Amino acid sequence: MLGSDRGPRTPKYAMIAADLEAKIKAGMYESGQALPAQRELSTAYGVTLMTLRQALQVLAERGLVTQEAGRGTFVTASKAVYNIGSLQSLSDELRAQGHPIDTVLLSRTRRQLPGWVAVRLGREAGAPAVRLERLRRVGGVPAIHQVSWLPEAVAGPLAHVDFTSTSLYGALAETGAVVERATERLNPGVLSARLGKILEKPTGVPVFLSDRVTYSAGDEPVLFDRATILGEFIEVRTDRAASAVSVRWTRAGQETSA
Repeated sequence: MLGSDRGPRTPKYAMIAADLEAKIKAGMYESGQALPAQRELSTAYGVTLMTLRQALQVLAERGLVTQEAGRGTFVTASKAVYNIGSLQSLSDELRAQGHPIDTVLLSRTRRQLPGWVAVRLGREAGAPAVRLERLRRVGGVPAIHQVSWLPEAVAGPLAHVDFTSTSLYGALAETGAVVERATERLNPGVLSARLGKILEKPTGVPVFLSDRVTYSAGDEPVLFDRATILGEFIEVRTDRAASAVSVRWTRAGQETSA
C-alpha cells in the first residue's frame, strides 16, 4: 500500500502516517469514522503492530485521530474555529464558516444582577437585568452553553425578539445600539453536573470558559456573556498583529503582555 518513490531513510511508521493522513484528507475515512482494526492495518501495510501504533500516535499528535481504549481509532471530527480577535457574535462567526448552527433558548428571565456580573457591567449589584440562557448546537450536536446578561434599559426593546433565529448582536443593532468593542477572557475549566446534562457530556470534561463584555459606541458596557465551550468541537484562534489584537496571559495573579 505504500509508494516506492519515498526516500529509503523515511521510517516506515512515518510513511504509514503520511499515507493514512492523505486518505483522511481525501475523504476515504470520514469525520467520526473508525479506521480499520490495528491488526488489519498492520497486515495491509506489512508491518508489526508496534510500527502501526507508532504511525497512529503520529496521527493522534496531529489531531487527525483519537484512540479510544476497547473501541478503536476514530477520525477526529472537524472543529469550528472561534476567532477571539473578531467582534462578531459566536454564532454569527461559526455560521459564516459554513457550520450549521441552531440555538435552543433555555430561559429568558428578569433577574437582579449578581455582584460578580454587576462589576463587569459597571452597575450596582441587584440592579434589574435580563438573563438569557441558550444552547448552541453545531451540526445538531450540543457544543456551547451561553448565559447573557443585559441591563434592563438595554434589554427592554428586545422583549419580543426570537433568539432562536436572531443573534443578540443583530438584535442590538436593530434597536440602534452600536457595538464598538468587546473585551474577552478565556480560561480553562471543567464541566459542572448541570451543564454536563445540557451539553450531554460527563461531569469534569475540560471546557473553555469565555467571559465577554461588549461596549456601546459611548464605551458603556451593554452586555456580559459567559460561554462554556466544548473544546472537542471548537478550536480557539487569534491572528496576532502589532496593533490589532492585545493578548494577555495570566497566572497566579501575575499578568504579562504578549
